[in-house]
Amino acid sequence: MAEQVEFAKMNGLGNKILVVDMRGRKDPVTPEAAIALNADPATQFDQIMAIHDPRVQGTDAFIDILNCDGTKAQACGNGTRCVVQALAAETGRKSFTFQTVAGILNAQEHEDGMISVDMGTPVFAWDRIPLAEDFYDTSRIELQIGPIDAPVLHSPSAMSMGNPHAVFWVDRDPMEFDLERFGPLLENHPMFPEKANITLAQVTSPSSLRTRTWERGAGLTLACGSAACAAAVSAARTGRTGREVTIDVASAPSRQPLTIAWRDNDHVVMTGPAEWEWSGKLDPQTGAFTRDEVAGEAEAGVRAG
Repeated sequence: MAEQVEFAKMNGLGNKILVVDMRGRKDPVTPEAAIALNADPATQFDQIMAIHDPRVQGTDAFIDILNCDGTKAQACGNGTRCVVQALAAETGRKSFTFQTVAGILNAQEHEDGMISVDMGTPVFAWDRIPLAEDFYDTSRIELQIGPIDAPVLHSPSAMSMGNPHAVFWVDRDPMEFDLERFGPLLENHPMFPEKANITLAQVTSPSSLRTRTWERGAGLTLACGSAACAAAVSAARTGRTGREVTIDVASAPSRQPLTIAWRDNDHVVMTGPAEWEWSGKLDPQTGAFTRDEVAGEAEAGVRAG
C-alpha cells in the first residue's frame, strides 16, 4: 500500500471533483484508484484533479486529470476552479499558473470568491478537434440522432477546448431530452475518434444559454466547465449570441450561473464558484480512503495550514 496523500472533496457548480495532493511524489493516481473512489457514494466524482510538482518553469503545478472511469481528461474548468480555491486557502495567494496536457492555464480568485480561469483558445480545425471526416466549416457538421426526416438532434457545432466537444442546439429546455440515452451513442460515435463531450444548448437571450452535458468518460454531469466554454464560443461563432454570456446549467438550476467571455485575443475566460465539502486521505494506488474528523469550519485547503 502506498503512503496516503491528502485530498479534498469539492464541487464546481455541482461538477463533483476530488482535488488530490500529489506534490512531492513521482507516482500518479492510478486508474484503479479512480474507479474504486468513484464506486463509493462518499467519494463519487466526475473528475480527479491531481496536483503534482511543476514540470515547467514559471508554473505553480502540473495538474493530472482523471475521469471517473479511470481515463485521462485534457481539461476541466470546474475542477481547475476547485484547485484554485484549495491552493488559495492554503497559501493566501490569489493567482496561479498551471500546466495540463492541454496547455498552460492561468487562474485567479477574486475578492468576492469567484474564480476566473483562462481556458485558452478554441480549436475549430476538423483534424485537430478531432473529427473523422473533413469539414471545412465545423460550426455545423453533418450528424443527427433520430429519423432522417425528423431528427431529435442534428447539425452540432464541433470544436475543441483542449478536449473535443459537440454542441447540439435545441429550441426547448435541455432537460426535456433523453440525454442519458443519446449521450453514450454520441460520445462514442465514429465521427469522434477520441470520443467527445456532448452538450445540449438552448439560447435563452442574446446573452444567456441553458445547457446540459454528457461528459466524455464521466457520463451525465451537473456541470462541465469546458463544455460551457464550447457552448458559449459556438453560440457567438454561429451568431446566436454575443461574445460574453451567462450559462445556466440545467442540471443544477439552484446554482449560480457561469460567465463565459470569448475575448478579442481569442482566449476564453470562465468565471464561477467552487465549493469545499470535506477532506481526507487516500491511497493513490488503490483508492482506499479515510475521512478527516474536522469541525464544519475546517480549512478549505488541500493541506491543513
